[in-house]
Amino acid sequence: MKIRKKFLSMSTVAVMSFSLMAAVSTQAHAQEYSSNSKEQATKTFAEEPVMADAWFQTSGEAEALYYQGYNIGKMRLDAALKKGTKKKPAIVLDLDETVLNNSQWEALLVKTGKGYPYEWDKFMKSADSTALPGAVDFLKHADKKGVDIYYITNRAEKYLEPTIKNLQKLGIPQANKDHVFLQKPNEHGKQSRRARVAKDHDILLYFGDQLTDFPGFDGKSLKDRNVAVNEDGNKFGNKFIIFPNPMYGKWEDALYGYKNKSVKQKIELRKDQLQYFKP
Repeated sequence: MKIRKKFLSMSTVAVMSFSLMAAVSTQAHAQEYSSNSKEQATKTFAEEPVMADAWFQTSGEAEALYYQGYNIGKMRLDAALKKGTKKKPAIVLDLDETVLNNSQWEALLVKTGKGYPYEWDKFMKSADSTALPGAVDFLKHADKKGVDIYYITNRAEKYLEPTIKNLQKLGIPQANKDHVFLQKPNEHGKQSRRARVAKDHDILLYFGDQLTDFPGFDGKSLKDRNVAVNEDGNKFGNKFIIFPNPMYGKWEDALYGYKNKSVKQKIELRKDQLQYFKP
């Protein structure tokens, strides 16, 4: 009996040891799987913008759309000036991906797998953004016509000096503190700055690459912003000139419900919003 008890005791210990080892192995495997899954999701997320960046930087179609937008803008501006204005005429433009090309910084994120604000501060201070097609010629035309030009951007106010420096390097008119309005701390949207211009001016045209660059689109849900576009459809190409930007924008924030999401959740939400063909 004593020998049997001893044998059972040793068997029990062996089983418990094996079970413990199995549990530890399973936990380690789960952690490794979770880590690999997260790493794969991050890698996938970093690769997704490649097509958008490549299209924006290399396609003639992207360049053509900018020329088209500014050509339409010139026609609309001349027609509005011919009709006359009650107050001094003005136009309002966004800067990033409207007048200035920042796609080289976007491409850096693809190359490194990083996200905002990686090297954004250094990029802003370099004042090396290039001009987008048609922008400089149009702005010089507006300046010669005696139109006040206002650049309203959501770049942080601390970047005012390098932003003005960048614009001046490119020969862009009215690039000074009286005409370049950056976003102040705790300021949301652009409406207060647009109202500041509208107080003494008739704003003839707005230019931007996002719906929030135009009045009436701030904070709207994914569905509501599309409804608003349909309601204001006649303004696009007339008072609103919009440019292509597949790289980033408030449309993506709206896709996530303006909430913080993990990389994996963002990828899933992107796919969930796609409308698939059902064979």
